[in-house]
Amino acid sequence: MSMMWEVSKDLVLTALGKAEADLVIKNGTLVNVNSGEVLENIDVAVKKGRIALIGKADHCIGDSTRVIDVKGKYITPGFLDAHVHIESSMLTITQFARAVIPHGTTTVFADPHEIANVLGIQGVKLMIDESKRVPLRVYITAPSCVPASPEFETPGAILGPHEIKEILRWDGVIALGEMMDFPGVLSLREDVISKINIAHRINKLVEGHDAGLRGNDLIAYAAAGISSSHELTTKIDTINRIRLGMYAYLREGSAWLDVEETIKAITEEKLDSRHVCLVTDDREADSIKHEGHMDYVVRRAIEEGMDPVKAIQMATLNPAEHYRLDREIGSIAPSRKADILIIGKLTKVNVEMVFIEGELVAKDGEVIIDIPSYKYPTWATKSINVNKKLKADDFKVRVTKKEGHIKARIIKAKEGSVLTEEIIDELPVHNNLVYPIGDENIYKLAVIERHKATGNIGLGFVKGFGFKLGAVASTVAHDSHNIIVIGTDDRDMATAANKLIDSGGGIITVKNGEILSFIELPIAGLMSNQPYEVVAEKLDEMYKLWNKLGCKWRAPFMTLSLLALPVLPELRLTDKGLIDTVNQKFVSIFIE
Repeated sequence: MSMMWEVSKDLVLTALGKAEADLVIKNGTLVNVNSGEVLENIDVAVKKGRIALIGKADHCIGDSTRVIDVKGKYITPGFLDAHVHIESSMLTITQFARAVIPHGTTTVFADPHEIANVLGIQGVKLMIDESKRVPLRVYITAPSCVPASPEFETPGAILGPHEIKEILRWDGVIALGEMMDFPGVLSLREDVISKINIAHRINKLVEGHDAGLRGNDLIAYAAAGISSSHELTTKIDTINRIRLGMYAYLREGSAWLDVEETIKAITEEKLDSRHVCLVTDDREADSIKHEGHMDYVVRRAIEEGMDPVKAIQMATLNPAEHYRLDREIGSIAPSRKADILIIGKLTKVNVEMVFIEGELVAKDGEVIIDIPSYKYPTWATKSINVNKKLKADDFKVRVTKKEGHIKARIIKAKEGSVLTEEIIDELPVHNNLVYPIGDENIYKLAVIERHKATGNIGLGFVKGFGFKLGAVASTVAHDSHNIIVIGTDDRDMATAANKLIDSGGGIITVKNGEILSFIELPIAGLMSNQPYEVVAEKLDEMYKLWNKLGCKWRAPFMTLSLLALPVLPELRLTDKGLIDTVNQKFVSIFIE
């Protein structure tokens, strides 16, 4: 990695033609995100990993210069993902890099709060260590809310102000990660405000997460110095945050398909787009394989009416400026790092070549350099501590009523949305036990604490998905990542949970006592130790099975994995019970 003070003389000499460039990309059509122009017949000269010249570069070419004639194809900066949880891909950082680099993603700003909730500060260190071994540029944001809501769930770790202060000073840590505990911000809870002010004292950004906030609550949240938000689902959400000086992150993950609505603040209301960034947040391996990564998000913005140059700005210069890195990355300009894409057709965003610091690292959809494997320590693969074998009886929901029906609060899950809804419905009671109604897509939901062997099991009901099966279970359940199980058969629910406990984690499908699919995720119960292609194929097979079993939703696993997150509206279940997240209180399943 070349630092400016090491190469500034070389860049000047190369631009003047007194030193030969290492690489010259000739005859391109430059997408200049600094000026908003598309410029034809442009060359780009690179020296020691940085851009020395844009314009005509014949005078920079020497005997050792590598010359690539792109014949009019588009030259753009490498794409930046301003907010992503790498663990949500179910891939290690090494395999994630292999997956996303061919799609033009050269830099990510990753919040490792998934692994932090399981393995604590050591998990964050692990991610940083691996990130230094891949060509993908990985900046880390310090997980601010581990756990997200300590009073409502049992996490595997706690990162308090002391730990946050330490992490923020580590090399490669660029900001305080998404501050999900907005009630703590608005109530000025000491530990929350302390974390925010630690970041402010050392001039680091504070990233936001403010689902559902409006009016004075949103203004007060921004007044704490919080710089961004990715929890936008409507046009007015985007408008409100831009007007408050926040960066609005427009999200297109595997399940959170928000660009269609949120981008209307720009396409319909004509707001300035320079404080808008495109992000993935959570994107699974199979989605990356079939649709892409940041190239897909840029393409979606263009499909929704965004000017292609502005869409590319939203994935390059805008996030670079937000993170105060625009003198280093985010544009094709002299002195910037030579993270460069060659794109065939601008509106299709078909990435043909990817350069990182002037090295051709991917071509025609494939990584063409070797990325060494990374071996995870044993302690990272032994994260489940339940200390008992679960039985069907553990999943029975008991009431004093012997027969008939009972009114219940039910979580209504929504396809393609992070939000849930509280609905009231009647459930059948027989011999003092309450049953789900599979024919109406009402299932039992269980969350089993898996970090400290507390024995906690939260029970409730959820509507949606369309499954016709016994049980689906996973050790991925944001953010504390306890075991989450959905099903209609208590024995199948127990079988599914026990298999996860015995194996170290994953996603499992069970029907009539038979395991129909199983994706093993042994690293913290979150990530696979297998290659990207294998994980993507297994996810494909699982979704085909779920579709056959009645679940027609797009990326339903993402929706399932958020049913235990007590910082999103409006009804959730954790290992401690059912929570009204709007009013931040426990509620009973049943209504008298």
